[in-house]
Amino acid sequence: MAGVYFYDGKWYDENPRILGPEDHAFWMSSSVFDGARSFRGMAPDLDLHCERLGRSAQALGMTPTMESGEIVELCKTAIKKLPKESELYIRPMYFARGGFIDPDPASTDFVLAVYDSPMPDSGGFSAHFSPLRRPASDMAPTNAKASALYPNSGRAVAHARQLGFDNAIMMDANNNVAEFATSNIWTVKDGVAFTPAPTGCFLAGITRARVIKLAEEAGIEVSETFMSKEDIMTADEVFNSGNYGKIMPVTRVEDREFQPGPVASKLRDMYMDFSKASQIF
Repeated sequence: MAGVYFYDGKWYDENPRILGPEDHAFWMSSSVFDGARSFRGMAPDLDLHCERLGRSAQALGMTPTMESGEIVELCKTAIKKLPKESELYIRPMYFARGGFIDPDPASTDFVLAVYDSPMPDSGGFSAHFSPLRRPASDMAPTNAKASALYPNSGRAVAHARQLGFDNAIMMDANNNVAEFATSNIWTVKDGVAFTPAPTGCFLAGITRARVIKLAEEAGIEVSETFMSKEDIMTADEVFNSGNYGKIMPVTRVEDREFQPGPVASKLRDMYMDFSKASQIF
């Protein structure tokens, strides 16, 4: 896997080995990251991803060591080191080296990984309602893109795959639909696009916010609301929004088949057009 990595003022072309058993992040999970994308030389909303990284670090008690603009420029440098046709995952991270239960803010460290990660097939994916739930904001650091949150999502995806599905739909503590295990969820009913209202149990994503703006530009009504399983199963369309695949249709939820619909298709086309303004080279 081709990639470039930046750590402690140096560039590497192999994954740098930077953690040991005494590091707080290794044994207490004090690490946060953000994920952006580059494809065809474009990197949409890269600045917003880098800004969120700092907020995530602060939410876990760490002190960011760089301005978000500096991180943006490092990301652009990394992208230019790789072929223009590359499809890349861009992952800046903060982690703590010191501390006992809580991290020592002064020990915050930074690393950047930018590496080949092909965009997933836009033809669609299947999903299963997971028995696992997203934690409430008083149960976990849900206001951060924290690595510690992902084992639960990983369990949900693994269980869904064992049952023959690609992804999982997770509920919140009150049995409302929260999100897919790996991205935000949307439905369409009678031409209106619905997505769960932010309650603090999941990150209302950067791509989600971009989709809302694009929908408004297209005259598509958007409703952020509480959603039930029935709302998913009776929808005209189901799709996701997220950095990894941007906008992708859902083709099956449980035993109900869905067709990729016109709203998701239009929003994906609009997103790709929007991305052209982020051309780096």
